[in-house]
Amino acid sequence: MKYRPSRRTRRMAISTAVVLALAGANGPWLYRFSTERYHAYKIDQPDYKASNGHWDFLDVPSEFRINTVHAALLHTGKVLLVAGSGNNQKNFDAKSFRSVLWDPETNTFKNIPTPKDMFCAGHTQLPDGKLLIAGGTKQYEKLEGDVTKAGGLMIVHNEDPDKPITLPAGTRFTGKENGKTFVTKDPVLVEKATKVFDRNTGAFLRNDSGLGRIYVEAQKSGTEYETGTEENYRIEGLSGSDTRNVYGIAQKLALDKKDFQGIREAFEFDPVAEKYITVDPMNEARWYPTLTTLEDGKVLALSGLDEIGQLVPGKDEVYDPETKKWEYTGIVRKFPTYPAVFLLNDGKLFYSGSNSGYGPATVGRDPGVWDLATNRFTKIPGLSDPDKMETSATVRLPPAQDEKFMVIGGGGVGESDESSEKSRLVDLKDPDPEFKDGASLDEGTRYPSASLLPDDSLLVTGGSNDYRGRGGSNVLQARLYDAKSDTYKRVADPEVGRNYHSGSVLLPDGRVMIFGSDSLYGDKANTRAGVFEQRIEIYTPPYLYRDSRPELTAGPKKIERGGTAVFTSNQATSIRSAKLMRPSAVTHVTDTDQRSVALDLEQTDGGISVTVPENRALVPSGWYMLFVTDDKGTPSEGMWVEVP
Repeated sequence: MKYRPSRRTRRMAISTAVVLALAGANGPWLYRFSTERYHAYKIDQPDYKASNGHWDFLDVPSEFRINTVHAALLHTGKVLLVAGSGNNQKNFDAKSFRSVLWDPETNTFKNIPTPKDMFCAGHTQLPDGKLLIAGGTKQYEKLEGDVTKAGGLMIVHNEDPDKPITLPAGTRFTGKENGKTFVTKDPVLVEKATKVFDRNTGAFLRNDSGLGRIYVEAQKSGTEYETGTEENYRIEGLSGSDTRNVYGIAQKLALDKKDFQGIREAFEFDPVAEKYITVDPMNEARWYPTLTTLEDGKVLALSGLDEIGQLVPGKDEVYDPETKKWEYTGIVRKFPTYPAVFLLNDGKLFYSGSNSGYGPATVGRDPGVWDLATNRFTKIPGLSDPDKMETSATVRLPPAQDEKFMVIGGGGVGESDESSEKSRLVDLKDPDPEFKDGASLDEGTRYPSASLLPDDSLLVTGGSNDYRGRGGSNVLQARLYDAKSDTYKRVADPEVGRNYHSGSVLLPDGRVMIFGSDSLYGDKANTRAGVFEQRIEIYTPPYLYRDSRPELTAGPKKIERGGTAVFTSNQATSIRSAKLMRPSAVTHVTDTDQRSVALDLEQTDGGISVTVPENRALVPSGWYMLFVTDDKGTPSEGMWVEVP
């Protein structure tokens, strides 16, 4: 049948031709107008979409628009969008914390009661399909000039080896020399002292003080309450031997900038009940932490700023989904905040060097393989632009069995205006792995979003050249990366710039949702404050503009690890590959859950059979999307299956 353009298409073509004809006679404005009309016409053509894909805005009713900082795909097919206070001090002060549940299938939304400020928490998928969220915001940062009361870190010492001590909120510390008094807002536990003995003779040598860390603040405003040197502090309200054994030591307590402070609270989000469930709090308060699933299904919590705005001093801890409790690992290793730490096939961990800032420039920045059992860390050399790893994205390339990773873009430490266009590749199956440069982006890019697609390509989109899009530096480009050829292909451009507080999520139907962005300024001249980007875009990849796609019509909802399952399909003879894709849980372009596991595939009568690898570290327990692709590389919709 001969193709006949629709009436709308004919009108669009005629009007575009008219404005192009008039452009020369009516100056630059009309030229720009006509160019935009032509561009809109061009990107809406079937051939263009089939080659480059297409972007659309998600129609979100006003009552459900939030400052989305976190997003996670749930095994119900719905997406949990989390703002908490959304980087908004007024929301924080009003205790207005927001979460919204979006159903892509019905395009409906639901507000979810949010008990704490989960802004800048960590999250990961649990074996039973719930989402673990831990940490968040206790206090917003205060910039120098906004701080009215001197304050800072007080280290509390306890020299009593027989008992710890808890100091309540409101405890007063008075300097022995300077006479200045500072007060706590929170309680603090100070561990008992440790007795130290001579290893050879067994003779007692000394007591090493137990320590507690707490934020203190002057009672009154003003520069006269600042201190400039280290000072010992008496603690009011103590009695007996505690007056001698327990004391405080603080360095400078001043009106300097105060960083964000974290919380200990943790929650599981139940996708079926669609509500948050309170679980045991962490031992450490954390803001900007990473949660990484381990081989046994437990979850490792790393890094973050604590309740006094300091980097958690390497006290990593593990959450047990069975007991709902946290325990310290017993080892100490420091990372900058939101470190990109991934579970490897042998149960060890890989740190790519990607992070989101906060922390000394010389501590915990080197990439490497970490054996959690022994705390041995083996550095991996060869990383290009090693001083531009903040705000970079790290992806485990498909298939996950190959253990090849790519680190994309990034920028200098802190508010640096430097950015990297590099894509660095590393093969961890190599006996002596080292980073090598892969295909580069056209320009330096901080905050790039990267989502694995079910055809084994990778969508890389968004980001900015400068810190938080400063100077109008957002990168309005998208690319598909082919790992086999190590090449980027430019595809349709998004409409919205994305930088800080953004991310992307693969949906079960094969589309990609991209959210967030928190520009520092709202104009190129950096004179107007930025506004959080609440619009959400959906990218439809080229493979969804083909004539047909394979379909799985029936099959089991659960597959044992190492087991084989049969699925029916009317296109079975054209199916060439199958994979399990773990659903995303992303924030700050960091997603350690994302992985695509190739499955052994065989044809059956009227369908296919797939076999799941036996390796628990390769296929952690939980829910996955099962995708199959045909001989054209077109993927099916994802079918949810559970690997217990």
